[in-house]
Amino acid sequence: MNLANAPLVDSHFHIYERSMPLTATAWHEPKEDASIERCLKTLDEHGVSFGVISAASLYGTYNDYVRRALRAHKRLRGTAMVDLNWDLDQLERLRDDGFVGIRLLWRPLDQTPDLDDEAYRRLLRRCADLGWHIHLTDRAERIERTITKIEAAGAAVVIDHLGLIDTAQGVNDPGFQAILRAIDRGRTWVKLSAGFRFKTPGLADLCARALVSAGGWERLVWASDWPFAGFEDKVTYADTIDALFRWVPDPAMRFCITARTPMRLYFFS
Repeated sequence: MNLANAPLVDSHFHIYERSMPLTATAWHEPKEDASIERCLKTLDEHGVSFGVISAASLYGTYNDYVRRALRAHKRLRGTAMVDLNWDLDQLERLRDDGFVGIRLLWRPLDQTPDLDDEAYRRLLRRCADLGWHIHLTDRAERIERTITKIEAAGAAVVIDHLGLIDTAQGVNDPGFQAILRAIDRGRTWVKLSAGFRFKTPGLADLCARALVSAGGWERLVWASDWPFAGFEDKVTYADTIDALFRWVPDPAMRFCITARTPMRLYFFS
């Protein structure tokens, strides 16, 4: 790939070291470090100038390693996993260090917390006041309600991995259609990323095509999902850029998705 055509911003990747404390419910145990040094080397090798570190659910609210990376490298932003009991001062310190949102990784959960609960209503309002987004993953049958609750609180929504609505109905699933409607309302963005996580053959490409049609100029960002947890030996960084070029063949739209939109969303908001 010509580095002159490289994405400017990678909007979702992880960093961690194996010595960090895994949660009791961690779904994966990494076999090697994904250190900040290794991460930045990978970005540089592929011509990517800026990046957004996604909170790794494996480590829960242990945001310390990401926080140190954000302090040291102003080319980076991050999302955090937070505790409902953290007060505004704690959240403001995270913001000042380069965090731009919180992650609700709810897709693995059979039962999700109640966003009408006082503690969640307070957290969502604080996110809105801080200018943060809610970095969301949820199941098809719940995602519409979750999005609308977050919107009602005044916060923006950024949805992972093409929505990851990997069902028999595919792009016709009510959950995926709800994502398209949320894009139209103007407070939801979606990441073109991690097509390799779909189990249904060809569905990731169909979802990407529908998303590009709905929000390609203003409401999509691109991401690698490096270091591809659970797929470390099956996916390369170059593969994820190839997927981007397949999904977004138009150079002008690709510039919006990989540069203009993520810079506004994560760095200049």
